[in-house]
Amino acid sequence: MSSPLAPHSVRRAIGSIAAMAALLCVAGATARAGDAGADARADEAADVIIRGGTIHDGSDGEPFIGDVAIRGDRIVYVGPKGRMSAGRILDAKGMIVAPGFIDPHTHADSFIRSPDKTVRINAAWLDQGVSTVMIGVDGSGTPDVAADAGRLAASGIGTNIVSFVGFGPVRERVLGQDARAPTAAELGRMKALVTKGMCEGAVGLSTGLFYAPQSFATTGEVVAVAREAAIRGGLYDTHQRDESSYSIGLLGSVEEAIEIGRQAGMPVHFAHLKALGVDVHGQAGAVIAAIDAARATGVDVTADQYPWLASGSSLDASLLPRWAVDGGGSALLKRLDDPVTLARIRNEMQDNLRRRGGAAALLLIAQGFPWTGRTLEQVAREWKMDSRDAALQIIRQSVAAGDTGPKSGGAAVASFNMAQADVDLLMKQPWMVTSSDGSDGHPRMFATFPEKYVRYVRERKVIDLRSFIRQSTGRTADIYKLDRRGYLRPGYFADVLVFDPARYAPRADYVRPRELSVGVRKLYVNGALAVDDSHTTGVAAGRALLRPRPPGCSDRG
Repeated sequence: MSSPLAPHSVRRAIGSIAAMAALLCVAGATARAGDAGADARADEAADVIIRGGTIHDGSDGEPFIGDVAIRGDRIVYVGPKGRMSAGRILDAKGMIVAPGFIDPHTHADSFIRSPDKTVRINAAWLDQGVSTVMIGVDGSGTPDVAADAGRLAASGIGTNIVSFVGFGPVRERVLGQDARAPTAAELGRMKALVTKGMCEGAVGLSTGLFYAPQSFATTGEVVAVAREAAIRGGLYDTHQRDESSYSIGLLGSVEEAIEIGRQAGMPVHFAHLKALGVDVHGQAGAVIAAIDAARATGVDVTADQYPWLASGSSLDASLLPRWAVDGGGSALLKRLDDPVTLARIRNEMQDNLRRRGGAAALLLIAQGFPWTGRTLEQVAREWKMDSRDAALQIIRQSVAAGDTGPKSGGAAVASFNMAQADVDLLMKQPWMVTSSDGSDGHPRMFATFPEKYVRYVRERKVIDLRSFIRQSTGRTADIYKLDRRGYLRPGYFADVLVFDPARYAPRADYVRPRELSVGVRKLYVNGALAVDDSHTTGVAAGRALLRPRPPGCSDRG
């Protein structure tokens, strides 16, 4: 079974004299900026000069042929062939030179938290050209940001990390798994935990309002907690409450997220924006209109997206009604053991199965199980039972093993639920960036950025090469206010990618989801060579990119 995406091609070459003149003008301006950065220390040699590549600097500017010089962990020159010498000169003729890609939504924990230092290198992302990943997404980030980031950095990681404080752990520490509103005192404790995370360097508050127990929170509760991040300069990053028709509907959910940002006074960022399921196919245009209307009134709204038609989730998150998981896994098992409650659950599962496209659209992707690589429909047929009962059997085993969660455990699925036209339309928006939502068992963990390049740039021409790089670098850095990342500029940190436009490609698919991508000639992370000709070097050069302590933080928090 291969990716269902249709073929795609490279951006059109600049043909007119006017366009060429504009290219030379932009290149000249960039070169002057680079010369200014280099001339101050022109007598000092660079460590590496990447020579003669086609430079996309992460901005909206035109690409140009030139050099990028690295000294230590910084870029010291960007421009035409310069006067600097270097310990090593890389011939990049015919290659694309860009900032290291930034992935704003990842589930990289199985890599960066591995006890194996060779796994912590994070090759799944490095071999795509990604130098920075964001963690704690979908509301999963610990409030203990400093301690967590410190442990990761000290252990040796291959990519930079950026942390969120997550609504999930905040709410669970105070309310557990319960479906109830907090008291005034409990809300105060939740707000204090968000303050702690922000003061320790989180970039913002992440929520996953689709997932229990976060789904039990009202809009007002979320606004109250989010304000603590807002007054400390954070943004609101959300896996919104409903991407489909489960509860308040896709459009109602979009409006809720925008209203949270408006009331809290902070930017809103939609994680993995999509129209999920047959009930909302074709609604991307209405989503775009809602976001554009909010932006026109001054609300800073952006989004990220992955280039796959299948989302990654779990059977329990996809099929069970939210009330069934009130209280957590043990409470769920008790409900499943009650015949009357089980009948009600099965009845509601039927509609959830329909909106997901049926049992044939749910591919079981958890590795190492008897059902791995088969659809729910195939498993149900083999077990000679209704698809809902097959799903419940798998869910029971996963809960009993403690493997519950939105994207992990034995119940993990790839859910084929998106329409190609919606994906294409969202990708073209000026506020959209690239993310993987990379999770175990789904090829997006190993192949998102090359998948987007090959299918949507080269083959199908939905966007051009410059837009692809902009959506993967500078625009993402701007949204999250990353310090001196996302651009090729003198003085910026040397996260630099060199890839072969003819060979850069995914190898992972839904049958072989862990195949490493190819085509990265070089990837430097903080000036250290992390990938050399599609092979990781073993260098753990990643850093924890904690924000400076913001205003509004007391000595205690």
